[in-house]
Amino acid sequence: MSFKTISVVGLGYIGLPTAAMFASRKIKVIGVDVNQQAVDTINRGEIHIVEPELDMLVHAAVTEGYLKATIIAEPADAFLIAVPTPFKNNDSEIPEPDLTYIESAARAIAPVLKKGDLVILESTSPVGATEQMAAWLAEERGDLSFPQESGENTDINVAHCPERVLPGHVVRELVENDRVIGGMTPKCSERAIELYKTFVLGECVTTNARTAEMAKLTENSCRDVQIAFANELSIICDKLDIDVWELISLANRHPRINILQPGPGVGGHCIAVDPWFIVSKTPEQAQLIHIARKVNDAKPEWVINKVKIAIADFLQANPTKTANEITIACYGLAFKPDIDDLRESPAMAIATKIASLHNGKVLAVEPNISSLNGELLFELVSFEFAEQEADIVVMLVDHKEFKQNKPKSIEYTIDTKGIWK
Repeated sequence: MSFKTISVVGLGYIGLPTAAMFASRKIKVIGVDVNQQAVDTINRGEIHIVEPELDMLVHAAVTEGYLKATIIAEPADAFLIAVPTPFKNNDSEIPEPDLTYIESAARAIAPVLKKGDLVILESTSPVGATEQMAAWLAEERGDLSFPQESGENTDINVAHCPERVLPGHVVRELVENDRVIGGMTPKCSERAIELYKTFVLGECVTTNARTAEMAKLTENSCRDVQIAFANELSIICDKLDIDVWELISLANRHPRINILQPGPGVGGHCIAVDPWFIVSKTPEQAQLIHIARKVNDAKPEWVINKVKIAIADFLQANPTKTANEITIACYGLAFKPDIDDLRESPAMAIATKIASLHNGKVLAVEPNISSLNGELLFELVSFEFAEQEADIVVMLVDHKEFKQNKPKSIEYTIDTKGIWK
């Protein structure tokens, strides 16, 4: 094994589990993050995110001396960059990817690079981002050669190896899932495979960097298009007074049909984001992908309109009451079931929008979160309290707790997941 020390830049939902996985194989791992609180938490052997089994891995790795966190990059034999790739703040119809975090990470590790090192971009990125990262590294280190200039004779090997894991199952899937290895040269791919085979039991499939970037975007764009079909179908069925969940169940009896389930929108750091990387790069060609994004982005507003209708119906049935006296309870804030992740969550956006529009009390039930940072217009409460207080309920995330329990005697229910029918 030629990698005695590995550096993971970005200790979030992907970086920290990856760092812990290498450390569990008795390899020295240096985690780098700009968040001092996260660094301190990890160095205590604790974690700042929720992911099953990760707390035990991190505690053992830190206790045994194989994992430490810092805010300043240190020398290593391999560097994995797992930082966010958000959008730039602009008002254009097609969001533009923001590679600022990747650039900052590249320039941060550049001073400690040495001949023979491997740099891997794990961050989900638009096509060409790996080449751009290599260019930033070359700007900083004119004394070293990089694949874009020297090919196989490069001093620094560079590859793109996107993560392909499901929140809530990250520890298992990091080990079991196949891995796409996109080196800027075949030698770069070989070095990346050597690194990942430290813990990956799945197959490491090689390609070039651009195809590896596009592979991850394609996987999530495919899901986005499929979800958009289900969401559009739910809107059509509502218009035609048809139970969309019964309809999908019947259609899925066909041996070659597998329609997904509709919901309040699409969230998370992948499916709600990655299709835009394709659309922004090829806006004229990505027609279907673009339309799917617009369909899914519009679904939260449709849910909010259903809440407005429920308020009007409630007031008509209870003429002595005012809107200020109506309590609305939103069930679920995370972007998917049984996790605490709020990134790009349509449920969180819907609850926030309802609270900003409604003059009465708005409650939120989220069993995976004990508190929320920042000033919120709604109150985080228990299932039992919401059940007792709510006049209108909005089912947004099908957490296991909600599948096992249904609020009693709630006449006005907007069920976006079809579990309380």
